[in-house]
Amino acid sequence: MGYSGQLFSQFIVTEKKKQSCSAGRQGSHRSTNCRAGCGSGPFFKSLVFPSSHPSGHFCACSTKAHGSLLQCLFLKLRATTSTNIRNYASIAEFSLYGSINKAEGFTTSLTPKDIFDSDWYTSCRLIGGADIIVIKYSVNDKTSFQELKDSYVPMVKKALNHCSVPVIISAIGARKDGVPCTCPLCTSDRRSCVITSEGVQLAKELGATYLELHTLNDFYIQKYFGGVLEYFMIQSLNQKSSEKMKKRKKTQKSHRVQPPQLEQPEKMPILKGEASHYNTDLHNLLCCCQCADVAFYPEDLSTAVEAHKVILCSASQLFMLLFGVRSPYGAQDASTVQLARSLFAVQTGDPCPSLPPGVPPCAAPVRVLVKDSAFCSCLPDILHFIYSGAFQWERLEEDIKKKLKDPEKIEHVLEKVKCILKTPGKLNTVKDCKSHQIKRLYNTSLRLFFNTPVLADVIFKIQGTTVPAHRAVLVARCKVMAAMFNGNYLEANSILVPVYGVSKDTFLSFLEYLYTDSCCPASILQAMSLLICAEMYQVMRLQHICELYIITQLQSMPSRELASTSLSIVSLLKKAKFHNSDCLSTWLLHFIATNYLIFSQKPEFQELSVEERNFVEMHRWPSNLYLKQLADYRNYIHSQKCHCTVM
Repeated sequence: MGYSGQLFSQFIVTEKKKQSCSAGRQGSHRSTNCRAGCGSGPFFKSLVFPSSHPSGHFCACSTKAHGSLLQCLFLKLRATTSTNIRNYASIAEFSLYGSINKAEGFTTSLTPKDIFDSDWYTSCRLIGGADIIVIKYSVNDKTSFQELKDSYVPMVKKALNHCSVPVIISAIGARKDGVPCTCPLCTSDRRSCVITSEGVQLAKELGATYLELHTLNDFYIQKYFGGVLEYFMIQSLNQKSSEKMKKRKKTQKSHRVQPPQLEQPEKMPILKGEASHYNTDLHNLLCCCQCADVAFYPEDLSTAVEAHKVILCSASQLFMLLFGVRSPYGAQDASTVQLARSLFAVQTGDPCPSLPPGVPPCAAPVRVLVKDSAFCSCLPDILHFIYSGAFQWERLEEDIKKKLKDPEKIEHVLEKVKCILKTPGKLNTVKDCKSHQIKRLYNTSLRLFFNTPVLADVIFKIQGTTVPAHRAVLVARCKVMAAMFNGNYLEANSILVPVYGVSKDTFLSFLEYLYTDSCCPASILQAMSLLICAEMYQVMRLQHICELYIITQLQSMPSRELASTSLSIVSLLKKAKFHNSDCLSTWLLHFIATNYLIFSQKPEFQELSVEERNFVEMHRWPSNLYLKQLADYRNYIHSQKCHCTVM
């Protein structure tokens, strides 16, 4: 037999009234005579309980019950112990004998006609209110089984479409020789008996549990039918207990004062970083030819291509050798020396004669002759390739092919370029010059000329010390310095340039960014100082980097450290506003509002302006309303002497 895992609170027993009341056996329950006159004596078991029946008990073998084909029992479980479960199961077991009584928690309906002959909604409500339907028929009464199958099962099946109720189908009796037929191919007694396959098919239609009892005695009923029914009862009581507990908790929760819900703080403003334009700046420097200190000429001196020593030396060891710059790699490679001599020749003589003090020493660029005519014709394209970061090798190949139609000359020039860009100690192949494989040159190699007097043409005087620099890099990377060195300003014709309002460390960090396109402040205060310097020289990307650094550091600071730090956030806010850092100032206001409980206790909080104070009060977290609700909830918790679920 199969078992169902569903949970229930009531059940209906629908049985085929086949055997007489005398079929009951003597048991342990109190025996009474049937007051309807249908079979009294010790052989009939009648379980008597207080009821509304005029006779004081209800006997299923009454006249009305005897006249019906089927009999229905509605059982409502109220037991909560295993003993009561067994008692109720025993009551249901004895109902199979034909005697059903009404006890506390039970209601009885005599015939299914009383259920199904009423209106559909009443029938559906009665069936849906139950949790177990037991259909009992005799295996030797094919006519009654057919009537059950044709008349009542469709109505039960229709009702089950609107509710979930398990069904138990009980086949009672022995076929002919006393042994139940279980062979689905056996058709010898098909006309007179209900075979097992028909009962199983009926069970499949209803989704029921099929149970076959050889005879109605204590052994079969208690061991099989009673066991199945008791299982459903246990499941039902577990369901009732669980639902009752959930309902009780829900009721208690609804009556209890709920803790206030803390809303999420407002989202902080998002600061977007600015993309690097380092290579573009250097390429624009070549196009505008500002601060050029070297000029390449063909042998006939017809045209000149201007460039910058510091940029060329940062890109190639060959140009370091050409302009007399000491290589950081030590002795020069012999092949590099030979290539430099075969390609270039620096014009002898001092291009910069004696000049009065204060005038830049390199007013006239160094003249360099290009001996290779094919290489000289392609030199502008090669310089554009070097200044743009040596990323566009394919484009360089196309440009050279457009100018030189001879494949041998094209290959010759490309090989010369590879040798110029070759790093000492490494072998260069064609793959080394592919765009996606060549590394950026300037952000690392220009670092070699940062804060060194090599090729320097300007000296900054700051806080009593000097810092050498290169005009070409400063002009390319900073618009303010480009205007300062190329306009009608005193700095344009001076080597020594004083710097005010900035510390030496901050100015060195600023120059390091111009040379390397990167910076790494040591603290929030240094980042703010660098931000001020970047705003003074209008380097917006450096300003954004400093803003992001300050925000990242403040966000990663724990609340305890934020409360104890000597760093004044209000001071940072005022500096950000004064130096036009709108994104940072807005973010700092939100940061103060989000950490209102911390900053409101600090003396610096009083330094906020009226407008700033109103903004913080409007966006503060947690809000005043939440704090008031939390105080009321605490008072309630203390008055009830119960545990606070929030604190």
